Parts: sequence; C-alpha cells; structure tokens
Amino acid sequence: MTGFRIQIFAVLGSLAIAAIIFELIRKRKVLEKYSLLWFASAIVLVVLSVWRDLLEKVAAVLGVYYAPSALFIIAAFCAMAMFLHLTVVISQLTEQNKTLVQEVGLLRDMVQQLQKQEQK
Repeated sequence: MTGFRIQIFAVLGSLAIAAIIFELIRKRKVLEKYSLLWFASAIVLVVLSVWRDLLEKVAAVLGVYYAPSALFIIAAFCAMAMFLHLTVVISQLTEQNKTLVQEVGLLRDMVQQLQKQEQK
C-alpha cells in the first residue's frame, strides 16, 4: 500500500511540474527552447512513476534496493542536467552582454567625436 501511495504522489508531482511548465510557457515567462529539458524530465518521471516494472529495472541497474528511491535519484540527475544547461546559457549571455557593452562604449565614443567635429 505504501508503494502505491508513493507511486500516486510521484505521478501527481510529475504531472504538476509539467502543468506548471506549460502555464509558464503560456504566460510567456519561459521560452519554449528552455522548457524542453523541463518537459523531458517531467515525461521521464511520469513514465517511471507509472511503469513500475521499468522503475524497478532501472533501480536494479543503479544498485538501489528501494525502487521509489531510484525515482528521486533520477529526478536529482534531471535537475543537475537542467542546472548545467542553464549555466551554459548564462555564460553565453554574459559574453554577449560584455560584447554589447563594449560596442555601446565604442559607439558612444564615435558619437562624441562626431559631435565635437560638428561643433567646430
């Protein structure tokens, strides 16, 4: 009975995550390209929550005695993958921001030089 309750909790939790992600996309709070990893993680968790035999096989491969614990290990792995992805995105945005600041500085200097020439 406890295993069934855990399975229901895992399914509902995974579906709730998917619904929240969908709502954030609908409200344009999250771009579609960043939501794909979230949806993939939610789908993996739903599949493993519903398909108990697959979860037990995955748990055996991971060396986990209690199959629902494997679900949390997999969820932690998905979270780490998302953190890595977001770190890459932030790094790229930081570089782009640095380049844009440098270009704005150069353009501002050019405008000031043109204004000085115009005043003469």
